[in-house]
Amino acid sequence: MRILKIYLELESIAKGFSEIVMDTKIIKLPSGEPLKLRISILDGSFLDVWISISGKYSYHWERRHIDGKIYRHDNASHKAWVQVKTFPRHFHDGEEQNVVESRISSEPREAIREFLEFVKGYFSK
Repeated sequence: MRILKIYLELESIAKGFSEIVMDTKIIKLPSGEPLKLRISILDGSFLDVWISISGKYSYHWERRHIDGKIYRHDNASHKAWVQVKTFPRHFHDGEEQNVVESRISSEPREAIREFLEFVKGYFSK
């Protein structure tokens, strides 16, 4: 199961960010298929990682219950973001409608490191 292997690798990388990561869990569908990786962050927020075999992805940091913010790198081909230079890759910077270029790697292992560094930097402010 290729996706499960990727999620297990990403989970291992996330655990290396122990200064911000409290817990990790692979969330599965009722069928047992892996749906996404959830990474619990020290302030009660969480990061959901979703990857498909076709190459679609989403790295979503959910903070709405804390400060109303979300941060998400994804490559969904929303026509609303066609003007973004890196389309279909884009970054929701703080809110759903605030979309800018995404410079995150398309390689999952690098992308998770980059995004967790972003999260870590958020707490350094």
